[in-house]
Amino acid sequence: MTKSLKDLGFIHVSDSYNQAIDYIRKRRSGEIKSIKTPWAKFNEISMDGLEWNSLTVIAGRPGSGKTLIGSMIAREAFRLNPDQNFCVLDFQFEMLARSIALREISGSTGINVRKLSSVGAKADMNDIDAAINYCNAHKERDVYTYERPLAVDKMREKIFEFIEVKRKPAIITIDHSLLLKKSASEKDRIETLYNLGNMLAETRRQLPVCFVVLSQLNREIESVERLKPGSIGNFVKDSDVFGADALLQFTDILIGINRPAKYGLAYYGPEKIPVDLDTLAIHFLKVRNGEPCLTLFNADFAKSKIYQKF
Repeated sequence: MTKSLKDLGFIHVSDSYNQAIDYIRKRRSGEIKSIKTPWAKFNEISMDGLEWNSLTVIAGRPGSGKTLIGSMIAREAFRLNPDQNFCVLDFQFEMLARSIALREISGSTGINVRKLSSVGAKADMNDIDAAINYCNAHKERDVYTYERPLAVDKMREKIFEFIEVKRKPAIITIDHSLLLKKSASEKDRIETLYNLGNMLAETRRQLPVCFVVLSQLNREIESVERLKPGSIGNFVKDSDVFGADALLQFTDILIGINRPAKYGLAYYGPEKIPVDLDTLAIHFLKVRNGEPCLTLFNADFAKSKIYQKF
């Protein structure tokens, strides 16, 4: 029997048009929605939040807040999107699940992580009760963590296993990409990142998922030349993202985070934007359905919260 072009995987333009019109209608009716994030500016710049079947990469130097941003997107998703039925899978290769939970409790109760850990001032019974009450109120949320580092092919298997069991859409976070295991066939980390991007791109076509991947910025952003106050060199570029070429082609939204005051800068970029130690410069370096831009957030690391500045 002769196979048709459709059987061979070719999509006729009429089918593409039908898919686009169906998408337009379902977005208008609300049948298709994005996952709103905790920040209005983030939602405005993106497609009213994170689209399903999309890949967002968030990159920063250590201590820049990238893990906290990823965690806030996942933990706030249930509150901000109550009309959507989904779950969360967190591939957490850097921090213990307990540590992420502590940050979440701190961010929601306003109690400093150090106090919750009885460092300096001991946690009192009110603090412990607040933590227990928060956990009891949220322990039924559909959130899972996987802590054992995996190679790309094994991660793909775990994702498919997870979706097969849960049978619902999933927000999947990966913290962070450099800690994936390198397979025997991969010559270096760049090849691992390329394989990761390719795997995520294929998987998002096959499954109801959206990916949030945390990655690193190169050390170049900390060079003397880049740290001249009030210069364009202060700004994060897409080439600052480790393995940028490997991930950029697959990414729908690429975000670079800078914490200028950490490097002694009081003014940031050619417009000489005043910054302090709590200021995070969030560079939207690639926005597939929007325009690249810079926006400022404030970080309260002690209480595990990040706020939109303006």
